[in-house]
Amino acid sequence: MKKTPSADDVKIRAALDNARAVMAEPGFEDRLNKPLAFWTLPTDRRLPLAFLPRTLRDILAQSYDSLAATSGIGKKKMQTLVKLLGRAIKNDPHDLSSFPSDRKTPKQEPVAENQFDPDTVSELLWSQWRELVQSRGLAYERVGRLCPALHGVPTVIWNTQLGFYLNYSLAEIRALKTHGEKRVRVVLEVFHAIHKMLTTIEPLGGLAIRLSPRFAIDVENALAAFRSQNLPPAREQIEKAILIPILNQLELDCGETVRALSTERLGIGLVTGEEVISVRLQARKLGVTRARVYQLLEECSQVMHVRWPEGRRQLDDFAQWLDEVYASAECANLLAALRELLFPLKYDAAIGEHLLKETAEPAAV
Repeated sequence: MKKTPSADDVKIRAALDNARAVMAEPGFEDRLNKPLAFWTLPTDRRLPLAFLPRTLRDILAQSYDSLAATSGIGKKKMQTLVKLLGRAIKNDPHDLSSFPSDRKTPKQEPVAENQFDPDTVSELLWSQWRELVQSRGLAYERVGRLCPALHGVPTVIWNTQLGFYLNYSLAEIRALKTHGEKRVRVVLEVFHAIHKMLTTIEPLGGLAIRLSPRFAIDVENALAAFRSQNLPPAREQIEKAILIPILNQLELDCGETVRALSTERLGIGLVTGEEVISVRLQARKLGVTRARVYQLLEECSQVMHVRWPEGRRQLDDFAQWLDEVYASAECANLLAALRELLFPLKYDAAIGEHLLKETAEPAAV
């Protein structure tokens, strides 16, 4: 005797028929060729795993009975299938605001680096992140400038612009020979951070959000605050407001050793009259060569070239202002040491020679 279909069966059949009818209309060809996994969200539960790699065209070509008879597919999985198909037929398939979540989360969820899981990023989410970066004109931004920390991030992608990834699907990025699991995670984390910031903060009329490392904003605000007072700051004030935030960032991006070496080279914490620790003494203390110490210190300029390229001009302008207000020689020397550490002239000269060589060489045919 044939089993009488339940109300849920009838609803699922009707939803499948509706999806077939809508997808048969013009303008849905590109969606039919996408896998079902494209429409999933990280918060989805009871996903029909057997269907996720299959295209919508393949799924809709089968009957309800055939789909329901698939191994590992029960009624709840069929209901999730219908929900995913419902997302696919919406007028704007990338509008996540219209997609209900299976999991309720607090309005203000604490942000922590270890909470980000690249495996939960779907093609649908990645598509929306790319569109946001494109629409906000952020394709020029560099991965290294916006990632949480440069320590452990391959240097070859520090200067890679976000625009490089805008024409790739998530599967295509993971298939790149130059991108392993670590690099893919960094890229996804940067796009995720941009999306979370720009979609959770309510913009006010006439104001805009500037994406920049937090330390850079803090230092630039401190520089502006000093100049607004029209009085020369004390050395302790410069150390606290400018040097400490920069050293904290160097520790985050380069590690504790580079921070310690930088602190000693700047003479922070020294009593007036004491000499700055030389590279020779630093090398002896670490048990390495002087060349190795210089190599570690050069990481500071490499980081700032990516993190805070505007810093060179900011510090140069501040140094000029210190001269105008007759700041103490102690303050002037401290700032000069900072500028040499972060933006050494020899580093700029090397870049200039490289650019000059590129312009002088004939273009390859």
